[in-house]
Amino acid sequence: MEPLTEHHPVSGPAVYGFLRLVGVSQARHEALVGSLAEYCRSHELQLSGVFTDRDVSSGPDSAAFTGLLDVLALPDVYGVIAPAISHLGPKAIAAERGRRIEAAGSRLLLARGPRPTHPSVSRGGPVRRRSPGSARVLDAES
Repeated sequence: MEPLTEHHPVSGPAVYGFLRLVGVSQARHEALVGSLAEYCRSHELQLSGVFTDRDVSSGPDSAAFTGLLDVLALPDVYGVIAPAISHLGPKAIAAERGRRIEAAGSRLLLARGPRPTHPSVSRGGPVRRRSPGSARVLDAES
């Protein structure tokens, strides 16, 4: 527990982590758990546990995900934290798992949000567009 601004120790909403790590070293696993813990600390959430899916062929009903759904049924569980949506699995499985997390009445939190798309970026770098009739104005001092 970290003290809040009022310097009173309180527990934040309980969340559970979910990682999908196929063929990943123990050091990488520990680093990802650490990043989830840091995210929770900075957002005043209580990381109550982390479920790790290591089976590439498990589909949406892996043992780790089933265990996650079981704890989401406990009282006072706020949601699930994952580093990115890809940790829920390939797109179709991730979408199904996301629906099941929401159906359990929990929120899905991502430590790293979706990557922004930049339509104005091309191979040569950013493209600067001016609106019609715009002109560059220089200060007298420049």
